[in-house]
Amino acid sequence: MLLTIDVGNTQNVLGLYDLDSDQGEGAAVGLVDHWRLSTDPERTSDEYAIAIRSLLDTADVELESDLDGVAICSGVPRILANLREMVSRYLTFDPIVIEPGVKTGMPILYDNPKEVGADRIANAIAAHDLYGGPTVVVDFGTGNNFDVISADGEFLGGAIAPGIEVSLDALFGRAAQLRAIELVEPRSVIGKSTVESIQSGAVYGFAAMIDGMVERFAGELGDINVVATGGLAHLISPVAESIEHVEPFLTLHGLRIVHQRNQR
Repeated sequence: MLLTIDVGNTQNVLGLYDLDSDQGEGAAVGLVDHWRLSTDPERTSDEYAIAIRSLLDTADVELESDLDGVAICSGVPRILANLREMVSRYLTFDPIVIEPGVKTGMPILYDNPKEVGADRIANAIAAHDLYGGPTVVVDFGTGNNFDVISADGEFLGGAIAPGIEVSLDALFGRAAQLRAIELVEPRSVIGKSTVESIQSGAVYGFAAMIDGMVERFAGELGDINVVATGGLAHLISPVAESIEHVEPFLTLHGLRIVHQRNQR
């Protein structure tokens, strides 16, 4: 069994893979179970062990005896350090971490490759594995990341925009008469209330941004695959004309591939 851990700014997403299974589709092939933990830099290595042991227990998997590997990508250095310590203390192998020196099989054509987040690399690797290229990955997270992969499997670069929830938090914080709302698709693009107007602007506005950015990428690359992932992909994808595939577990699949590429 392989445990994959994607540490984000808001949540940690964990996936348990059976490497001998071909059940499932797309990025979920071999995925036995998955969980989410809130991102907490104060959580210690021992607390992580307790939490992960409890989650694995729901799948009848033992932390110390049933795991053959752990693969991690993290944008939070403090949490990465605690996860390394957890693996060192409770397991008999080292984790595979997406970082400089680890085999990814994907050339990074950024001016400074070290600037590219580990989750973006994992997403790009997974998208190219599943759909070939050229491909644009749209990751709906704290920021909306657009990652562009060439037909030859090179990370070309991309774009980063403020995420939907971050944008709404800023709006609510600056506008005294506005309040937090449930983020769902409204009845109509023409809102009939303040709540629906905000929902329309968030859902259809961000969908239009996605479509506009993809159109610009296609202007440089020609025909492209467009893959969406991240927590709000399910909300925007149905109303964005350019999104062709939705893969909630794209990052975890990329971690699985990187783990396999670093086995001796």
